[in-house]
Amino acid sequence: MTVTLFHQAFGQALFDALYAMSFDGLGMTRPSFSEKENEAHEMLCTIARRHGLEIRRDWACNLYLTLPGRDRNKPVIMTGSHMDTVPSGGNYDGAAGVVAGLSVLCRWVEEGFVPERDVTVVATRAEESVWFPVSYIGSRTAFDLLSEKDLQARRSDTGRTLAEHMEECGGRPQWPHTDVLKPENIDCFVELHIEQGPVLPNNNAVIGVVSGICGSMRYRHATILGQYAHSGATPRQFRADTVVAMADLVTTLQTYWEEQERAGKAMTLTFGVCHTDAQQANFSAVAGKVSFSLDVRSQDTDLLDEVDRHIQLVAQDVARRHNVTIDLGERTGSAPARMDATLQNMAFDISRALDIPAISMASGAGHDAATFANRNIPTEMLFVRNENGSHNPYEHLEMADFAAATAVLDGVLKLRAERI
Repeated sequence: MTVTLFHQAFGQALFDALYAMSFDGLGMTRPSFSEKENEAHEMLCTIARRHGLEIRRDWACNLYLTLPGRDRNKPVIMTGSHMDTVPSGGNYDGAAGVVAGLSVLCRWVEEGFVPERDVTVVATRAEESVWFPVSYIGSRTAFDLLSEKDLQARRSDTGRTLAEHMEECGGRPQWPHTDVLKPENIDCFVELHIEQGPVLPNNNAVIGVVSGICGSMRYRHATILGQYAHSGATPRQFRADTVVAMADLVTTLQTYWEEQERAGKAMTLTFGVCHTDAQQANFSAVAGKVSFSLDVRSQDTDLLDEVDRHIQLVAQDVARRHNVTIDLGERTGSAPARMDATLQNMAFDISRALDIPAISMASGAGHDAATFANRNIPTEMLFVRNENGSHNPYEHLEMADFAAATAVLDGVLKLRAERI
């Protein structure tokens, strides 16, 4: 069986199994630190045992599947991604990277290939921050980078803490932790992931060789408070209308984003949540409260800070002009990350050798790879063409594209693993 046919058959079987286990009637739901995430990890372990791979879990339940190398003292090659999903998400976001890495190791075992150094597939926990308001939980716990405050973050659907959920899944959140990753013991990290936007399909490319990962600056729980009032009995000059203030805030910041684009500054700005109070708002009342979220992303840390300062000024001005109070709440976010030039060149060379169309692109979304890169570990991401975006039930990954991208991953990992 050829390399691509092996990866295609392997991927199809495991994705079908994940679909059967995770389908919620609309999409895939595997919450962070849940029984469904546990079940997905156990599926991986079953395959790993069958192929004689070593299995290890750390204090935070991150899973490591390792093919031992000839010299076990050399820094390890790592690949992988996460197995949790957003609510009613797709079948490939995160999982594709873990399935691809496991497919590579299983193929090597079946052909009798033993790498020079250990090669490990990691399935991190809790990458999707929709469940807990903390970025990159799994990869950060792997390096022991979470604080005690982070462990007290509460899951959005249960209200219980990260530490409680972690312990329930077999983790050991007590301090200190000894079974953590050390950057000096890792040769590189390569993460395969579906593309989460339309760039690859619109460029007739199968693979995106990622140049960098955007950082984020977020206000998850912002509010505008004004005054509820009768819609017919309250003239405009006496209103403290939070919906009108919200509209002003959105349009003003949208105009600012357009100005930044014209100035050549790359960023995105998104109001992902915006709603009135369902219990108090009605068609015949001026709305006295609006809740919203604000997400800003860029590869430029200074630009993120500049945008934040502008948002603060705009919020103050909008509040004054509309006689409302704007509370942005706590700022959260993640740092940008640069990908390794040598690994990028390897990916392009292998793509050309296999006649797989590939382009260079940045990642607007965050990924576990950013944690590795920001620990000064050579890191790279490979995006795979996906027609319908991600974080929705309609993610679409052609198995031929998955196999092609996994073949490139296979080649990069083998080249890196064979370095003496």
